Amino acid sequence: MKARIPLILLLLVTSDIYFFEAVKTLTANSTILSAYWLWDMLLIGGFIFAFTQRKLMPKLVPALMTLILLTLVPKLFATPVLLLEDITRVFRGFPARSQWVSELAFIIAAIPFTALLYGLTRGRHNYQVKRETLYFNDLPDAFDGFTITQLSDIHSGSFTSEKGVLKGIDLVNKQNSDLILFTGDLVNNMASEMDRWIPFFAKLRAQYGKYSVLGNHDYGDYVQWESAGDQQANLDRLKDVHQEIGFKLLLNEAVPVKKEKESVALIGVENWGKGGFHKYGDLEKATAHVPDDAFKILMSHDPSHWDAVTLGHDHHIHLTLSGHTHGMQFGIELFGWKWSPIKYVYKQWAGLYQKSGKYLYVNRGFGFLGLKGRVGMWPEITVITLKREVV
Repeated sequence: MKARIPLILLLLVTSDIYFFEAVKTLTANSTILSAYWLWDMLLIGGFIFAFTQRKLMPKLVPALMTLILLTLVPKLFATPVLLLEDITRVFRGFPARSQWVSELAFIIAAIPFTALLYGLTRGRHNYQVKRETLYFNDLPDAFDGFTITQLSDIHSGSFTSEKGVLKGIDLVNKQNSDLILFTGDLVNNMASEMDRWIPFFAKLRAQYGKYSVLGNHDYGDYVQWESAGDQQANLDRLKDVHQEIGFKLLLNEAVPVKKEKESVALIGVENWGKGGFHKYGDLEKATAHVPDDAFKILMSHDPSHWDAVTLGHDHHIHLTLSGHTHGMQFGIELFGWKWSPIKYVYKQWAGLYQKSGKYLYVNRGFGFLGLKGRVGMWPEITVITLKREVV
């Protein structure tokens, strides 16, 4: 993130220099023109200040990034309009910029600005229920019609609104699913972030239980601890929190979920991520005592684990549930089409994927981190119905 910030600031200034021509076309007011550049100076100064204040940096940088998003993205949307006019101006001897084109650029910029403003103020609790029905020819008969609600990436350290969180929890319980599965990142960094929210998430209900795994943020790897013992104590406390809210935490292990006289194998691995993320997960260990012919559901926080390990594993993992990406909390979803910048980082980043008769579902996340809201990629509650396919 630190390496990218200078590039983001450079893009901000470059876009502002270009957009400034449209501003000058619409007004000659010196106060407005000065304020235009003063805003950039304040943002850049804010980042310089944030990086000199180590203790305040985790709070200041996300707020500053939010302000840059509001400033930069609308101008990027408007840039093509201005660029098209400039192409025609080349052949017309560079006349003054047209006022109506500048007005059109501002109108276009207002659309993403309004969407961003909504997402940053109301989007963080705009929970959406996503439903999928999956068919398997080897699903045990007793589990035909069995429902699973998946939650992921709660990130309780970012919450401020009890009303907003309760709205999401009530919506989960309204699904009345047989099983609730949580796929990691209960906190941002520290177990104490959950203290306020334990009574809320303890209200979650499912007839066949609630199970969970750890995500990359749950280990406290992004905090400078006084000692390794302090970090371990934080992790131990977080494991206790899972128990206090009624989650059975699976740590590279498997348990049977029984219905009538049949069962499916529920497998949970610790976090395993590509690149610089820690690889605590051990699918080999987790499946060591799982029968080959068992129907298997895997909880693995990071979807990169699916391509790298799960697909090629000796055991046929029917369904993998992941999270981690948040859909970058920013994107567009219309008529079944979806886009987010995160797609250039993760091959599987939101929704359902299928390969070699195996399924992966990537939940967009219940909470938020960094960006203080969600734009287009709304917080998600996933409901998956398992069906036995008639051959």
